[in-house]
Amino acid sequence: MAAELTAHDLIARHRPTLDQALEAIRTRAYWSPHPEHPKAYGEHGSLDMAAGKAAFDALLGTRLDLDQPGTDDWVGGEVSPYGIELGVTYPHADADVLLPAMKAGQRAWRDAGAETRAVVCLEILKRISDRTHEFAHAVMHTSGQAFMMAFQAGGPHAQDRGLEAVAYAYAEQVRTPGTAEWSKPQGKRDPLELTKQFTPVPRGIALVIGCNTFPTWNGYPGLFASLATGNAVLVKPHPRAVLPLALTVQVARQVLAEAGFDANLVALAAERPGEGIAKTLATRPEIRIIDYTGSTSFGDWLEANARQAQVYTEKAGVNTVIVESTDDYKGMLSNLAFSLSLYSGQMCTTPQNLLIPREGIRTDAGPKSYDEVVADLARAVDGLLGDDARANALLGAIVNPDVKARLEAAAGLGEVALASREVANPEFPGAVVRTPVIVKLDGAKPDDEAAYMSECFGPVAFAVAVDSAADAVELLRRTVREKGAMTVGAYTTDSEVEQQIQEVCLEEAAQLSFNLTGGVYVNQTAAFSDFHGSGGNPAANAALTDGAFVANRFRVVEVRRQA
Repeated sequence: MAAELTAHDLIARHRPTLDQALEAIRTRAYWSPHPEHPKAYGEHGSLDMAAGKAAFDALLGTRLDLDQPGTDDWVGGEVSPYGIELGVTYPHADADVLLPAMKAGQRAWRDAGAETRAVVCLEILKRISDRTHEFAHAVMHTSGQAFMMAFQAGGPHAQDRGLEAVAYAYAEQVRTPGTAEWSKPQGKRDPLELTKQFTPVPRGIALVIGCNTFPTWNGYPGLFASLATGNAVLVKPHPRAVLPLALTVQVARQVLAEAGFDANLVALAAERPGEGIAKTLATRPEIRIIDYTGSTSFGDWLEANARQAQVYTEKAGVNTVIVESTDDYKGMLSNLAFSLSLYSGQMCTTPQNLLIPREGIRTDAGPKSYDEVVADLARAVDGLLGDDARANALLGAIVNPDVKARLEAAAGLGEVALASREVANPEFPGAVVRTPVIVKLDGAKPDDEAAYMSECFGPVAFAVAVDSAADAVELLRRTVREKGAMTVGAYTTDSEVEQQIQEVCLEEAAQLSFNLTGGVYVNQTAAFSDFHGSGGNPAANAALTDGAFVANRFRVVEVRRQA
């Protein structure tokens, strides 16, 4: 059957977007082709809000048949953090059948070249973008994000991260020319002459191990980086968050087939309850690349045991904010309150430890003691979340019982400056919604160290009293070095303290934000401009997204011919 989408058509359609993405990663300026506002997706037809909700509702209780080889069962069981049983079932794969089928299409995909692969990937992203409202509900009801966050983070921001990975992948592949004429002078003799051909060659099958909290945002960079560099991609979603990635696989398979490639270049590996297939798949010889987001323990296991694969991990860290001084006290409190509250702190970038000198800080509102700073922050969080409707829109729902248990246990670790409260969600009575807890700890007490030096994922913040700014800087260094950090924040008006904090973050490879008091928050990163993680501390061995994230997904093979 002839391809419905020719390479020529796809290049004409998507090359301008690819070029803009390449320019954006070069300049690091703001750019996005994916609108953030729900109304930007049309008021009628398949792009609008009502159609997206209807499409999601139509999925509930259905079988999502991807027409994959090796399907030996149908599995499901997702329950929304908002209390709804999704009832969707997915193909369970016999890996001995599916993996050889995936490998069969790689030769044609490799030979298509970097540009064709890139524009096919952009067509996949365009089709996903057209269904952003539908995907938003799928993300919301698997992650517990509030709708607007699920729409933005699970939709345009995730699509941006996928496009960013394609741009980096393309740039690295075309860094080496496809052919070269080589002539070496030999004095009076004829020169030595060779024709050289250079081909980016994929490593093999890539495995994407999805996470529960950000299935698309964390899943798309690895998926599209591997696909754009010529690898087949097997997507293994988190068992609580299958639907968004299953829909992604469905779209990718449709586009690949229409473009004349093997649909099995992208496939889904859903699992039975408690089956734990990630370890089995990760150590199979066919799997040559792994992308993983999740717990440190399993990330460490993958790095130690999946020795046949190139492993990219985003694990866990202890994110820290130093509060030394500020010239916008109200703005600082407002910014921190939002950062602690967004998605109930269930982000790998959410601040956990706030290091505050015990003698207090200098502010534009006069000197503030440690106790005053903590009390004022508690009031800021309370004010932000005092209205239940606004609280629901910011907090979303607690993603799983483990987070709820950690939140409840945190109150026993020290003096509670702000108690967590339950928030009712009238639309979803089954949702578990909780406001953050702020606990006061002493940086000089060994008993408190066990708490603040461990990651407590969820809506938990520790206000840690330290002896001085210098002590805060040294504690920051030790925390990043021993536990890792995805983000570091700092508030200071002292240029010397600022320089000390920056030097620690440069030496320990931690991404740093200074004096955020407006509408940009430490736990948010923008594709094409911000790096997510650094790959240089224990929180992650890779950064989203840079050249290192894509360059080792392929190797360049040279063929020389006598001219």
